[in-house]
Amino acid sequence: MTTPATNNALAPSADLRRRGQLLSFEEAWALFFILPFALVFVLFIAYPIAYALYLGSDLSAYPRVLTDPIYLLTLQNTFVFIVFGVGLKMLLALALSSFFVLPGRGVRIISALFLLPWVAPHIPSILSIRWMLNSDWGMINTLIFKLFHVDGPAWLTQPSYGMLSIITVHIWKYLPFWTMIIVAARLGIPKDLYEAAKIDGASPSQQFRYVTFPAIAGVFLTSTMLSAIWSLGDFNSIYLLTGGGPMERTNTLATMGIRYAFRKADFEAGIVTMMSALPVLVPLIIVLLRRLREQR
Repeated sequence: MTTPATNNALAPSADLRRRGQLLSFEEAWALFFILPFALVFVLFIAYPIAYALYLGSDLSAYPRVLTDPIYLLTLQNTFVFIVFGVGLKMLLALALSSFFVLPGRGVRIISALFLLPWVAPHIPSILSIRWMLNSDWGMINTLIFKLFHVDGPAWLTQPSYGMLSIITVHIWKYLPFWTMIIVAARLGIPKDLYEAAKIDGASPSQQFRYVTFPAIAGVFLTSTMLSAIWSLGDFNSIYLLTGGGPMERTNTLATMGIRYAFRKADFEAGIVTMMSALPVLVPLIIVLLRRLREQR
């Protein structure tokens, strides 16, 4: 039983807590963990974005970028990279998922080997491919010469072959990840649907058309949009393989922004280059968030 004196001693503390001047133990403990994350968010996310928008507000940088003939070629390269890189990658992932959903130990072993390109560190793997594609002494052209007695293409020094190499390496690197995403979606389809389709006499292609694809269409579309968003910012695949060359003819917006910012020391033009992807990027993000909200 508390005495009036005890009640008077406790009353100010409770009153101060109600007024928000003191924190409870649980609130102080939560604040202790939240503050470091908030600090990291402000320093490494909020501030860089705000500073980038500030640099992008420099109107004098837009003419420098828009009148650069390399910029128009960069837009074309980015379009080709996204359409063919993402499109082929997702179609191949959809096709390969039909194999990786099969039971058996052999399929599991192949699945583990198939994941190696995605698991391998980015820099050494792409630099190894760059060594193999060297037109003078690379392994690919050496094999072509020994087998067919002709000189191989200039994979990295001719713009058309350079873009082909970039798209191929991008697909090779990220195809395993998206394939496993689609495999996971296919494994979630109830087997009763396939059994009912077989009883109705549906062929394997009809089962895919009327059972499999309708069930994974949402995951496939969401994955495609997310892959397109990530691919717009894929700097490593281009920079490590061709460096944007030859003569800056294999740049995408990601590498073009770095070219302006660090090679030419024009940070405003670099930010403007990256911001030119916003008319495509923002609608993709909005549609993606709406789809995720609907699925949830």
